Amino acid sequence: MNFDLTDDQRAIQDVARTFAAAELAPHSAKWDEDKHFPVDVLRKAAALGFAGIYIGEDVGGSALSRLDATIVFEALSYGDVSSAAYLTIHNMASWMIDRFGDEALRQRYLPRLTTMELVASYCLTEPGSGSDAAAMRTSAKLEGDHYVLNGSKAFISGGGVSDVYVVMARTGEPGAKGVSAIVVEKETPGLSFGAQERKMGWNAQPTAQVNFDNCRVPVANRIGAEGEGFRFAMMGLDGGRLNIASCSLGGAGFALDTAQAYMSERQQFGRNLADFQALQFKIADMATELEAARLMVRRAAHALDNRDPQATKLCAMAKRFATDAGFEVANQALQLHGGYGYLADYPLERIVRDLRVHQILEGTNEIMRVIIAREMFRQ
Repeated sequence: MNFDLTDDQRAIQDVARTFAAAELAPHSAKWDEDKHFPVDVLRKAAALGFAGIYIGEDVGGSALSRLDATIVFEALSYGDVSSAAYLTIHNMASWMIDRFGDEALRQRYLPRLTTMELVASYCLTEPGSGSDAAAMRTSAKLEGDHYVLNGSKAFISGGGVSDVYVVMARTGEPGAKGVSAIVVEKETPGLSFGAQERKMGWNAQPTAQVNFDNCRVPVANRIGAEGEGFRFAMMGLDGGRLNIASCSLGGAGFALDTAQAYMSERQQFGRNLADFQALQFKIADMATELEAARLMVRRAAHALDNRDPQATKLCAMAKRFATDAGFEVANQALQLHGGYGYLADYPLERIVRDLRVHQILEGTNEIMRVIIAREMFRQ
């Protein structure tokens, strides 16, 4: 197995790193403080192909691989975790339309999604069903050539701001087989939003509840066949887990580099912190954990690209390991800064806050263990 990136992948990585350094990193602290959603900057990322990374070229996408996407998101999140993570969600929602939507639906939405003229959200979680996603209560009842949606979705990134919502709703029997995926536009009558959530991190993107009250949506907005929505959503989450794991790698990589630079400058007891072997060992362990996580993420991405039967298990493993490792590396980097790490004048506390949620979303890390064990016993 060749672990080296190809020349094309290195070029993609360089573009993403340059963009992150120029357009994300200088503003990351201010966006977090002001709770500003930088849509204008995200559209600049879209102009580089980062809003449709694995979307078909016929609708403006980049048609790259899942492995390529992990490289892009790691590089972007080195500059700003929150905005890079939002791009992963936009890409996932767009991918569902591209992969499973009919041609009319693809052509109606994707050319504007890949430029981020339209911004997309993914709506699965509900107030009463988090990890038990198949127990959703949001309903979509067929009335003529429309579905009438009623219910609520919770913790929706982009809620109240996004133009397009890819919604999983119950069109049939209880359980996973009764769920369909439907595209709902922001101005649809009956669609409303809760107040913006006050969060520990991810402040550079909005989060709100999305509510449906007799919200009428054309049947033509359904993605794929009725009853297939939950399967589509779970397939989307395989890639989503790799994307968010990659954002953990990028944020933690920035934290590690920041700590290493600080140790080379900061003196205690007449010596640089970098001269103390105990702290050298800590840095060595942090770097080792990140390298192991990166290899797991890229191995899982390779499996997903090649439709390996073990892809779901490998994606869950990579997500669990990389998000846990990423948070721990950032937390240790904060510790190495001592009291300064706790101050908002330094970037470490923001990285710790932003990375913490990665252990919860796209399926909690406890659910990742459930998936891994289920796949192992199934085999």
